[in-house]
Amino acid sequence: MREHGGNLDLAQQRFGGRAEDWIDLSTGINRVPYPVGEVSARAWSALPSRAEIEALHQAARHAYRTIAPVVAMGGAQTAIQLLPQLATPARARILAPTYNEYAGVLSAAGWDVEEVGELDALAGADLAIVVNPNNPDGRRHTPKDLLTLLPRVGRLVVDESFADAVPQLSLASEADRPGLLVLRSFGKFYGLAGLRLGFAIGNAADIARFAAMSGPWPVSGAAIAIGCRALRDDAWAEATSARLARDCVRLDVIAQAQGWRLVGGAPLFRLYASPDALAAQEKLAHGHIWSRVFAREPTWLRLGLPGSETEWTRLAEALAR
Repeated sequence: MREHGGNLDLAQQRFGGRAEDWIDLSTGINRVPYPVGEVSARAWSALPSRAEIEALHQAARHAYRTIAPVVAMGGAQTAIQLLPQLATPARARILAPTYNEYAGVLSAAGWDVEEVGELDALAGADLAIVVNPNNPDGRRHTPKDLLTLLPRVGRLVVDESFADAVPQLSLASEADRPGLLVLRSFGKFYGLAGLRLGFAIGNAADIARFAAMSGPWPVSGAAIAIGCRALRDDAWAEATSARLARDCVRLDVIAQAQGWRLVGGAPLFRLYASPDALAAQEKLAHGHIWSRVFAREPTWLRLGLPGSETEWTRLAEALAR
């Protein structure tokens, strides 16, 4: 398995404790999840109907402010796994460093994969990948710049898994353009990663191919019920976006007091440079707080945002040791 956050079992093996004893800040998942409420017995016992799946698609169009074709999947990761099958393997370029599943999945499927450091270097690729905002450094690109790139590549995939709180960055409203595909994660912003729900948004031909590859029941009845409810809850999304913005500032202040330098981030995570990221990770781990480090960048430490005040207090206490 490639290196990811969320590997809490490794933390437990090294530092002890039960899973419930830990605060997992190694991912960019909202620690204050959407209140799912009750889910009907039918959502668990019956196969989802076409009408129910389409209601979820309509809710996604509402939340992502688009009228383009949409297909629900078992998380954005499912779309990434299927992505190589949209076209015959050719030249793929990925704006890096970024989420490492893209290079691995495309390479395994026979694509010629190149990682590049600048947006313009993607030009000429048959398939170009941009994560916006980027994971892990939060690098951002304007819709205008991405649309300028679009005619210079065969297909442009924009992963907007961390864009919910910065909707001005989103290309979802333009996603029906030929050659453009937008991926969205539900679980990160709504704090429900275990639900395994995500979406691909694009032109009719690409979305039809994704739908065919995903099969007749691509997501569960519970995911449909909760997704429909959450994606139409504009008040919750607005309040959450505002809280995340405040909490980013709060975490940056705490990190600065440790002598860490802000490298970048998105509304759900922050990336810091520290003299020794492994030492910083171990210090936090002794307080049962898990963080993300990067083998290729030994000074980088990524932290998600704590949720409750209890979690913020535990973070401060762990760093004060």
